[in-house]
Amino acid sequence: MKDRIILFCKRETVFVAAATVAVLSALLVHPSEEYFTYPDYRVLALLFCLMVIVAGIREQGIFVLLGEKMTGKAKSSRQLSMLLVMLCFFSSMLITNDVALLTFVPFSMEILCMSGCSDKMIRVIVLQTIAANLGSMFTPVGNPQNLYLFGLTGMSLSEFLLFMVPLAALSFLLLAVIIFFDKKQMLRQTYRESDIRPDKKRVIVLVILFLLSLLTVVHILPWQIMLGIVTAGILFIDRRLFAKVDYFLLGTFLFFFIFVGNMQRMDAVRDLLENLLRGREMLFSVLVSQIISNVPAAMLLSGFTENYRALIYGVNIGGLGTLIASLASLISYKLYAASERADKGRYIAVFTGYNVLFLEILLLAGFLCL
Repeated sequence: MKDRIILFCKRETVFVAAATVAVLSALLVHPSEEYFTYPDYRVLALLFCLMVIVAGIREQGIFVLLGEKMTGKAKSSRQLSMLLVMLCFFSSMLITNDVALLTFVPFSMEILCMSGCSDKMIRVIVLQTIAANLGSMFTPVGNPQNLYLFGLTGMSLSEFLLFMVPLAALSFLLLAVIIFFDKKQMLRQTYRESDIRPDKKRVIVLVILFLLSLLTVVHILPWQIMLGIVTAGILFIDRRLFAKVDYFLLGTFLFFFIFVGNMQRMDAVRDLLENLLRGREMLFSVLVSQIISNVPAAMLLSGFTENYRALIYGVNIGGLGTLIASLASLISYKLYAASERADKGRYIAVFTGYNVLFLEILLLAGFLCL
């Protein structure tokens, strides 16, 4: 039993930390009816719906099929690296950074081995991780922190996209330049034909549900209606998809809502954090993300500032840096570490080097853009 608890705490560290600080804060601010006003129910509903829909789309293998078709046209290691990295960059804008990595990192490991490019595996996976974290920042649905902060800003979708264009474009350019100067070699083989056969009717239903969720993101469709339609739709096509939802992420959000709500009711704590953040929102959120990751950092700091634009830049740029700065980075690391002949030390060294480089450049760009 003890071993199971330890294993659970290691696997769901952020959830356990969120639950702990929520309980501790409840000892200082006793539970009351006001607790029910803490959560952003719209964000929770959107997260739930997007997770279950994307799980269904991923299960259909659509993105793997797309990856197979694209990489089958690659003639050199440079072209293959570009395709694999950019698949993560652009797909993360819609299916989130963690799902992009779960989908394309295992696929990339297989393709690189088939093509005789195993020596490039660490570099490609690290760049895929960076690409997923940076591509996802472009849209409100690309990652959980954007979905949450987008609702707070009151920005329209077009305003948000225009605001994020400079950093997203710079990220794309940096990735392309780094890959372009990679040593070029001819490939042995890249194309593989899988036996994936998507259910067209199911895919159509999932796409419709995804579009309905986007209408809620841009404040056209009420979240209660969206939640009802998506729940009914998933029950109709495949209720097993409900088991694919990351309920610990939803729980993490809920516990942080409680913690932040309680902290805001404590005058001394609220004044201290507001003074610390004032004029330093972007830099402070980058630093906090390195320690507790960018999703909790966004939720924690958003309660003590209204400079949400600087916060959006900060927590997205803050996903670079340490391995825990973005939980999506842990996904690709674990996938690589589980492979045969994995060189974990070299992976960490390459990961840290590239992340520090991107972090410094994008942080400077962020200050110039604000």
